[in-house]
Formats: sequence, structure tokens, C-alpha cells
Amino acid sequence: MPSPDNDPTLTDRADIKLGLRENWEQFSLLVVVNAFVGSMAGMERVVLPLLAEREFGLVSRAAILSFIVSFGLTKALANLFAGRISDRIGRKRILVAGWFLALPIPLLIFFAPSWQWIVIANVLLGLNQGLCWSTTVIMKIDLVGPNNRGLAMGLNEASGYLALSLAALGSGYLASAFGLRSAPLVIGGVSALAGLLLSVFTVRETLDHVRQEVKAQPLSTETRSFGSIFWLTSWKDRALFSVSQAGMINNLNDGMAWGLFPLYFAARGLPLKDISLLSAVYPAVWGLTQLGTGALSDRAGRKTLIASGMLLQGVSIIALVLTSGFFCWALCASMLGLGTAMVYPTLLAAIGDVAHPRWRASSVGVYRLWRDGGYALGALLAGSLADRFGMTPAIASIGGLTVASGLVVAVVMCETHPARSRTSHLQKPEGP
Repeated sequence: MPSPDNDPTLTDRADIKLGLRENWEQFSLLVVVNAFVGSMAGMERVVLPLLAEREFGLVSRAAILSFIVSFGLTKALANLFAGRISDRIGRKRILVAGWFLALPIPLLIFFAPSWQWIVIANVLLGLNQGLCWSTTVIMKIDLVGPNNRGLAMGLNEASGYLALSLAALGSGYLASAFGLRSAPLVIGGVSALAGLLLSVFTVRETLDHVRQEVKAQPLSTETRSFGSIFWLTSWKDRALFSVSQAGMINNLNDGMAWGLFPLYFAARGLPLKDISLLSAVYPAVWGLTQLGTGALSDRAGRKTLIASGMLLQGVSIIALVLTSGFFCWALCASMLGLGTAMVYPTLLAAIGDVAHPRWRASSVGVYRLWRDGGYALGALLAGSLADRFGMTPAIASIGGLTVASGLVVAVVMCETHPARSRTSHLQKPEGP
């Protein structure tokens, strides 16, 4: 299959320009599409852990969190596939395929006679999130070019996680009024259909933009095998290794929060509406503040934001189990959201700094493999620890792991922002 720089079907169009302002219409459409991607995940955020206990009678925390394991594994693999194949066949086809996979999810949850149906629905959700979120990220990086990557990723992640927060809040209120299964049917059905129609009829392919960026970097003309990209992103390059492990631990603690926080708050007597508010606070702060943190990383650099954000997340998680009461928990959830916002768009911007346009989508796919594999690892680890030691030690342990990840970034990572790093990763991809 042809790569973006030698595909004969892609014309060398003179009207193709890189930049956020130059491509604001397509960029804005992709922001809206990614909001629907986020709402597909948000519809489950409050409902499924409680559904497992109340309607399916699951007692084991590990069994309850099995839906996150299936989601995380399939999303991780879908990320890898989306990144690699979109370099070959284009971004839009992958985006549309991801939305077709989303259509059965609300119906599977609504009519599920057993927990296995929920697990299957989350396999499809993982595929949807991996294919659609990956391609919206990659397409935005394609459109903006080398400038303002942090701002672009902040806008992308803000739209997704604000929508996730609103869907989580809405699902709690719908569930309290009409039953736990109503929220996925309504929110998920509308989101899947709207995302599919927008992707089919309004989104345009961005591979021509990749060619334009490749032409502007004549010094970096080498191609790489997928094995080389995988090894470089996972381990060999100090910056990419630091980014990959931080992304994995970030989503490890998010998987724990998704699965255990609703159960933790319910066990302490909070009503469903309060649980939905607390479940929405964390992604809401995460989504809103990414509008600033992404742009800040374009000025202050990537390393400091990533390291301090991971440390703030870990401390916030530990503080949550050391305090009590709705307002203390809301403050801890807010600090967790802020720490995640410092990290999430900055990690993606750092990948864009390091990876050459020819293999950037593949590198993003490898990073997102490790990052979203953290969901599965977090669900398995948190569920096992909760079953053996209780929810409080399980949550605190995940907080400790997050602190350790921040220290790894502080010690190992080198700065990747072109204006602040001594070595250009684009011209020396293997790093120090």
C-alpha cells in the first residue's frame, strides 16, 4: 500500500496550507466529531459499575471492572491499527469505520440479559474509541503542522473530555429518573449516529497536508519499518519512552477512577445524583483546563508540565482516600482533573515534536497502545487489590504508582519542544 509521500492518487495541490487558522473549518468539525467520541465513553462512566452490582449481582470488584479490561485492550490495539493503517489508506476511512462499530453499543447495553453482553459492548466501544479518537488526533496534527501543536491537542482533548463529563452527568440524572439502562440508549444512540453522519459527509482527508509537511523537511527523508518505530517509541528514545510510560500510568489511574470511584462513593452513602456530579467534576476540569495547558506547553515546554501533572494526579488520588465528604472529594477530583489536563495534550504534542511526519501516525498509534493499555492494567490491578485489601488501599496504591511515573519523567525525559530543546528530534529521531 502506498505511503503519504508516494501515493499517486494524492495530488500536489498548491492550495494546501498548514496551520490552525488556515484550516479552522475542518479543525472545528473534527473538534465536534471528537466531542461525540467522548460522549460515547461518558455515557458509561457512572452507570456500568452500579449496573454490575444492582442488576447483575456482581460482588467481585475484579469482575465488575472486567468491562474496562475489555475496553482498554481493544482500544489499545485499535490505536495501534489506526495509526499504522491511516498512514497507508488515509484517516477518514478509519474514522468512518470506527463510527459504524459504535452503532450497536447502546442497544447491546439496553437489552443485555447477562454481564457478558456488557463486556462485548465494551469491546466495540474500545474499537470505536481507538479508531475515532486516534484519527481525530492525527488529523488535527496533520492540519496544524509544526506550530501550535499543544494548542491543537488541548482543543481536541478538551472537546472529548468536556463531552465525556457532560455525558457522565447526564447519564446519572437519566438513570435516577428512568433507570440505569436509559442513559446509554439515549446518549449513546444520538452520539453514534451524529458522529457517523458528520464523518461521512463533512470531514475531509488530511493526507495531502502530510505531504506538504514532508516537503518542508528535506533533511529527514528516511523511512522506518514498523518494528523500528515500535522500539523507538516504546523504549529507545528517552523522550518517547517517558511519554509512553506516563500515558500508560495516566490511563491506569483513570481506569481505576472509572471503575472504583462510583463504588467507593456509593459505599459511603452518597446518592446517585451526587455520585454523578463527582464523576463529572474530574473530566470536566480535565477538559476545560486543557484549553490552557495545551497552549502553555507551546510556550513553557513539555517536560515540566508532564512531570508536575503526574505528581499532582498521584497526590490528589491519595488525598481523596485520606479525606471525607462531598466537598473534599470534589476538590480532590478537581485537582486530579487539573493534573491530567497538564499531562494529556502535552504528551500528544511531544509525540508530534519527535516523530517525523512520514511515521508520526504510527508513532502516535504505538504511544496510544501503551497509554490505553493502561485502562486494562488499571482495572485488573485496582480490582484485584480491592478484592484482597479493600477499595481504600487499592485507590491509594494507584496514587503511589502515579507519583512514581512523574518522577521517571523528571529524571529520564529530555525536552522535546523545538524552541527549547538543544537537539532537534526531527533531525535526530533516535534522541540522545
